[in-house]
Parts: sequence; structure tokens; C-alpha cells
Amino acid sequence: MTTLLRSGDAGYDTELAGFQTAVPRRPDVIVAAESAADVVEAVRYAAEHDLPVAVHSTGHGVGVPFEGGVLVTTHRMAGIRIEDGIARVDAGVRWGAVVEAAAGHGLAPLSGSFPGVGVVGYTLGGGFSLLGRKYGLAADQVTAIEVVTADGELRRATPDTEQDLFWALRGGRDNFGIVTALEFRLVPVTRLYGGSLQFGTGSLSAVLAAWRDWAAEMPREMTSSLGMVPMPDLPMVPEPLRGQHVAQIRIAYLGDAAEGERLVAPLRAAATPLGDTLAEIPFTESGKIANEPPFPHGYRADNVTVSELNDTMLDAILEHAGPDAPVPTVVLLDLLGGALSDPPEHPGVGWDREARFTVRALSVVDDAPVTEIKAAHGKLFDALKPWSTGKLLTFVYGESGAAEEASKVYSAADLRRLAEVKATVDPANRFRLTHNVEPARDAG
Repeated sequence: MTTLLRSGDAGYDTELAGFQTAVPRRPDVIVAAESAADVVEAVRYAAEHDLPVAVHSTGHGVGVPFEGGVLVTTHRMAGIRIEDGIARVDAGVRWGAVVEAAAGHGLAPLSGSFPGVGVVGYTLGGGFSLLGRKYGLAADQVTAIEVVTADGELRRATPDTEQDLFWALRGGRDNFGIVTALEFRLVPVTRLYGGSLQFGTGSLSAVLAAWRDWAAEMPREMTSSLGMVPMPDLPMVPEPLRGQHVAQIRIAYLGDAAEGERLVAPLRAAATPLGDTLAEIPFTESGKIANEPPFPHGYRADNVTVSELNDTMLDAILEHAGPDAPVPTVVLLDLLGGALSDPPEHPGVGWDREARFTVRALSVVDDAPVTEIKAAHGKLFDALKPWSTGKLLTFVYGESGAAEEASKVYSAADLRRLAEVKATVDPANRFRLTHNVEPARDAG
């Protein structure tokens, strides 16, 4: 085994640290894996000692606190190979490295807004990309998954082999084993028209309504979201945005700049922008569109998918998460539809592909106690409930009970099937230190 660390050992706390800092975890043993063979050894060690197992790459999506067990870290597994339009990446690879590697082949991955996110965790959660309305979910492009299951065996799941496992991993995440490598199709993208428009506090209501109305007319080549972000009144914040509750409209358009300019004209006319970064850019600069903070911090977030964004809903968003909200909250509204609504060739775990938008709320735990954050988010999502169609596990961040989210996220039919797959590959529920799916007890 490459490196095995226990509490008190030099390097233990450094190895445990990740992007999400607000969820307490204290494993008995950390295995710093450098290869699939190390992962196999770690899982077999856990089985021999009857210990649960968790996996961690970048730590963005940590959702369940735990004490004890084995934590396998995979960030040292950083291999990337691209051949015939297919990328093969090891478990610890981040999107920024894939974006750079793919660009050398005139291609791009279905990566998200932040290049520092790990490929595997993002993809197993579905993967809502900057190119999603044109090309669908990142999970829909996966062609093979190599995974170590609870019996300590390295399996290869594809549409033709280990089909149930292939289905369950793409949406069921780390309930079924530790993925050591992913293979997925890349897309022929090198440039896009993208960036953001930023508007101040006084424009929030007008900009929300304008973006909602504009979004209904957009072609598949346009992927967009709107962020409402309370900006601190601090010197590090650019002067026009300092102290403002900013509405940031994010644009990723797969077309020429002239057509992009024409399409966004109604947004520029909605109010006077405080900032405008829209331009034709190489895809290698796509992380600048959202320009999200790169430093680790503690946060809680939740979400719903919704069938529409009517005026009552926009009013509720402003009331519960706007400038006068009791807890500072970032809200993200994502435009769905397009290829995200198309049935994929090889479906993963289902979600409501007819939903029109997601509504996400995120708060930093340093800004308010967790109990207050939960209450504030609860009021927002209660107000949206009449139009809510589901929830996406990939956008649930922060401490919550291991079994709390599964029944809210998965349909009853999918949850039954997931439980049956779990009973086959992990009957002892070894991989339970996550948003857990319990193995079916009557399987077989």
C-alpha cells in the first residue's frame, strides 16, 4: 500500500483537507492511492477489518460527516490519455487538465463552470456542462467506467458489460465502489462566445425577469445561468461591484461572436451593466466565465428543478435570497432544456429531463450558523414547492444525514433498482459514507 495514514501521523490532516471545509470527517485510516492497485488493496483492507469506505479527490462534493472507517484519496491518480476523440482519465484528474489536453486535439470535454472540480465526482453526479444544452450531460458521453467494488475486484462497466453497474454509477455516484478511471467522448469545440454581464442591486428585479423571458427563446447552442451574488464591501472586490448584490448573467454560446452579440442584446438593454466580459474566447479560458472563487471554504447548498420561473417565483427568490434576506445567499438559476432534455443512448439514473430550470441556493458557513442557513434555504424552497419537479444530488453541498437525500433525489423506481444493484455489488453497504442507498434486503 502506497501511503497509510492514521490520526496524529504527519500528513494526515493535509491529506484529509479538501475544498469543502464545513463537513467534519475523521477516518481511522487514510489511504493515499497512486494507482488502481492501491485502491484494490485499500478496499480489501477495509473488508478484512469490517470498515466502511469513502473516497475523496478534490473534496468539492463532500456531503456526509463521519468518524472512523477508511478514506481513499485519489488526487495522485492523474493520468490522461486522448485517442480517437475519447479521453481516458484517472480518478484524481481535474477538469482544467482535461480541457488543456483536449484542446491539443481540437476538442473539448463537457466540463463545468470551475476547472478545479474533479472529473469523476462531477460526472458521476450527471455533469451539467457549459456546453450542456448542445451536447447533454457529461454522464451521457461516458463510454466506460473502471471501478473497484466492495469485493476488492476491479471491474470495467460499459453499455455492454456490467450494464446495471454502468447505469447505477452515472447518477448513483460513489454508492457502488471507487472509480479508478473514466472514458468519455469529447466534442468538437475550440472556441465559444462567452463571459458574463453583471448588474447592480437596483437592477435585480428587472434583470431576473429579462433573463427568464430571454431564456425561453434561446437555441440549443446557448447555455446560460444567472447568479445573484452578495459582494462584500472590501478592497479586493472591483470598485463597481463592491457592496452590491450583483446579478451575474453567464453566457456560453457555440456560435460566432456577431450572432452572440445579437442574441445577448436584450440582456444588455434590460439595465445598465456594471461589468461586461462577453467576447469570443478559446475554450481553454472557459473557467473565466463564472470566475468562481478558487480557495477552499465551508458552504451549504441545496436546489430544486422547476417547471417554470413565473413572477411569483422571482418575487420569492428576491424575498428569501435577495439583498434583504436574513442570511447571505448566492442563488444560481440554470437554463435547462435543449440536449439536456433529450433521452440519451445509454441512460443513467433518471432525473426530470422536462424541467426548465434549476434553482440553487448556497451560503458560506462563516457568514451565518448552519441552523440559520438551513432555515433560510428551507423558506426559499418551500415557496418554490408548487412548481418544483425534483432535485439534483450533484448540487447538494454540505452536511446532511447519509440517508437523508436519496429518497428526495431519486424516483421510487430508480431507488428500487439502485438498491438492487447495491445488494449485488455491495451487500454489506461498505460504501455508505455518502448520500447512501441501502442495499435491497430481499434481492436474490
